Amino acid sequence: SGLVLVKNPHLDLMEEDVLYHLDLGTKTHNLPAMFGDIKFVCVGGSPNRMRAFAQFMRRELGLAAAGEDVADICAGSDRYAMYRAGPVLSISHGMGIPSISIMLHELIKLLHHAKCRDVTIIRIGTSGGLGIEAGSVVITDTAVDSSFQPRFEQVVLDDVVVRSTELDKDLAEELLACGRDIPDFPTLIGHTMCTYDFYEGQGRLDGALCSFSSEKKLEYLRRAYEAGVRNIEMESTAFAALCGLCGLKGESCCFHLL
Repeated sequence: SGLVLVKNPHLDLMEEDVLYHLDLGTKTHNLPAMFGDIKFVCVGGSPNRMRAFAQFMRRELGLAAAGEDVADICAGSDRYAMYRAGPVLSISHGMGIPSISIMLHELIKLLHHAKCRDVTIIRIGTSGGLGIEAGSVVITDTAVDSSFQPRFEQVVLDDVVVRSTELDKDLAEELLACGRDIPDFPTLIGHTMCTYDFYEGQGRLDGALCSFSSEKKLEYLRRAYEAGVRNIEMESTAFAALCGLCGLKGESCCFHLL
């Protein structure tokens, strides 16, 4: 049917669903009227970047009047920022799995309550590259964990639940074809490794703690490259797992800075 799915029977028993961190709710807002025609959702870490992206999309779609700014739909919350450009929603997710996970739970419920259909969601962001040219864009085919496995492990109550992290292959190829039209940014498809930490978890030697040698770091990164990893960030496994389970066509595109 193309509808965004929620996999939670408890929601049907609730009088009201409050999306706490988005400052929205089923009783306080008419979600179908506000969001029912959304077809694309782009998410990224920084509120300022997502505001700039929404402004860019408004110009591209011919929706922006001279000097007009975009309004933050989640202005009543200081957790996330959300902007709209026609059928495109632009939302910040903060840094790391816990932050993007909270936002995605509420976003998916929002799209479900709004009765949205055939929604494509794309994570746009920055990442550390592995063996690729600076300025490249990596389109993720599979998100992997720190052991290079395609899985997202989460403790639910006291069970470790393992979920798949496959992303939409057709969408990846479509985005790769778009990338070929922009020669300034080399575009490639590869595995994205998702870590729980920016410093030791990504093999950096400059954190407050470091428990390994530079030789061990290089040996680990070589193994990651041989396993197909081309970039490293901190959100992709949770993003892939939630999108896949809830019927969202999802993809991640990261600009490699270093």
